[in-house]
Amino acid sequence: MKACLFCEDGPNRLDFVFAARRAAFEKRLELIEEPVFRSQLEAKKDVLSEVEVILSTWGTPALTEEEVRRYFPKLRLLLYSAASVRYFAEGYLKAGVTVVTAAQAMADFVAQFTVAAIYHLNKGFYRAAQLYRDGHFREGKEYAQRVAPGNYETAIGILGAGAIGSRVIEQLNHYNFDILVFDPFLSDQRLKELGARRATLEEVFSQCDVISNHLANNAQTENMLDYSLFSRMKKDASFLNTGRGAQVVEADLARALREEPSRFALLDVTREEPVPPDHEFLTLPNMVLTPHIAGVGRREVLAYDDLLLEELDRWLAGEPLRHAVSPDMLRTMA
Repeated sequence: MKACLFCEDGPNRLDFVFAARRAAFEKRLELIEEPVFRSQLEAKKDVLSEVEVILSTWGTPALTEEEVRRYFPKLRLLLYSAASVRYFAEGYLKAGVTVVTAAQAMADFVAQFTVAAIYHLNKGFYRAAQLYRDGHFREGKEYAQRVAPGNYETAIGILGAGAIGSRVIEQLNHYNFDILVFDPFLSDQRLKELGARRATLEEVFSQCDVISNHLANNAQTENMLDYSLFSRMKKDASFLNTGRGAQVVEADLARALREEPSRFALLDVTREEPVPPDHEFLTLPNMVLTPHIAGVGRREVLAYDDLLLEELDRWLAGEPLRHAVSPDMLRTMA
């Protein structure tokens, strides 16, 4: 069964993602040796006409239904070694292609990063380390011990209890936290299973020591987190974002942090990445930025491929898939 690696022109992440597991895919598929880029579709049309499986990752071309049928008339399966397929999947699905995502594998690593960050934020780790680095040992220790809340009977707010948010809650449940959840789509039964309390956005921001964002990324959530919420944060509270930057009104978050210097924010995602050199986030002592690393590590991408290999084996055996994407999922996934 013929297959190819496929991505947009430009930075090629295919080798980073697939090199270590390429031999495993080649045991199952007849893989075209060189990757195919979008600009080569016309030139390689004859070869691609036999392709039944695509392997791809970040930078998958968002082809229309007509383009899929034109260049990949035999295509049946697209294996996406990353998470969200919202930006490209529609055309393939309309053309009858099964799209599989490794989002559940990535969710494990984002949840790990998030939980570790919550523990550190509660301990005042980041601000204390900054103060110590700047020559203020005693002030750093004072901040960590007398301002930061610590990790006992601490209120944690989770915005969105989907694949990642629910994992975060389950891991936090090993310790004595009070977990509040904002998620209008979460059933009462699932909330009970998670051992959390339902809350409004206003309650989460006013009552919690750490607020962690995992909202779905769509038009309804864009700019949802604004000054009316950030201004409610307790003076020692922290905001953590490993979700999407478009949900945050950045000027409002910066304002709330300036108004109360004991507040803190850790952002792994921002609206524009990287932020411009003159962005006010870079001037705030009570903020840490990380370059969108929560779900991706050098060895972590192996888990993405292992999930896809398991799905490929099911597909080849005619068994039901566990990680296929439906058109309805595109409206709610991150």
